[in-house]
Amino acid sequence: MKKTLFAAAVLTLASCKKENKIPEADITPSSVPEVAAAATECYRAVLKQDTIMLTVDVKGNEVPSGKLTYNFFEKDKSDGTISGKMHGDTLFANYIFTAEGQTSQREVAFLKKGDAFIEGYGDITDDGKGNVTFKDKRTLRFDGNTVLQPVACDEKP
Repeated sequence: MKKTLFAAAVLTLASCKKENKIPEADITPSSVPEVAAAATECYRAVLKQDTIMLTVDVKGNEVPSGKLTYNFFEKDKSDGTISGKMHGDTLFANYIFTAEGQTSQREVAFLKKGDAFIEGYGDITDDGKGNVTFKDKRTLRFDGNTVLQPVACDEKP
């Protein structure tokens, strides 16, 4: 019996001195998950002598960056950046732009229909701090008057 207890004690002490090594993970380029790059898409609407150009970098349902330009005939151009998110088939984005030498910000909405984007309009509210947003997104009108068709991204507005 003493020999059995002695053997158990020796085994216990020996096992305590062993280092528990965790095998290192095999991190090779093929085992690292790829992060999807944003796809750049470009759209344009020409309404008589007015032109609207939209460029969006799409990553899943996110639009982390983009550019929106309104070039209205005989009026100041508004040019700026957007960032937002697709909610179903509708892009809601924050548009920060410069017009008439002043920087402003407002919410914009575009309905994706087929390959095109249709700009949405609705009542807006201004919080007095420069944040212009839609009062009620459920009442936006996508009347089809401003339809932005896909174009090559190297085309000029």
